[in-house]
Amino acid sequence: MARDLRESADMAEEHPILSEVNVLVSNADWAWPEAVRTIFMPRGINALLATEANDVLDIIEQRRIHTAIVDMDSERLSGLGTIKMIRVHYPLLPCILVARVAERELLSDALELDVFSVITKPVDMDVLLGQLDKLFIKRYNSTIFAR
Repeated sequence: MARDLRESADMAEEHPILSEVNVLVSNADWAWPEAVRTIFMPRGINALLATEANDVLDIIEQRRIHTAIVDMDSERLSGLGTIKMIRVHYPLLPCILVARVAERELLSDALELDVFSVITKPVDMDVLLGQLDKLFIKRYNSTIFAR
């Protein structure tokens, strides 16, 4: 079941290009949703949690999603399978993949799927924040993740 981790926030005054920022976060077998709150909540960003494969497309169809952060190692959602599904229906949605191990084959597959970044676990939140900052500057001309 999909659920909001944060109520919607109007970011229009601070970031005129982005009136509402939504990030899709795949469910993980660790404290991932709580961890991303430390980055998103202070910025008024909505983290939308997908706990099943069907949730991913449901969430994207219902809300404008600015990026998806997918856990490669989730037991409920296949990381690359989730990104492939996103690419079929929403080929331009930027994705970040987090993985226990980032071996050559995974990096090659991620490159083929146009994944913005692959981050190894345990996720260093400063690294994630830096990648989100680069992604939002490049894609949306927004500094919402600037430190």
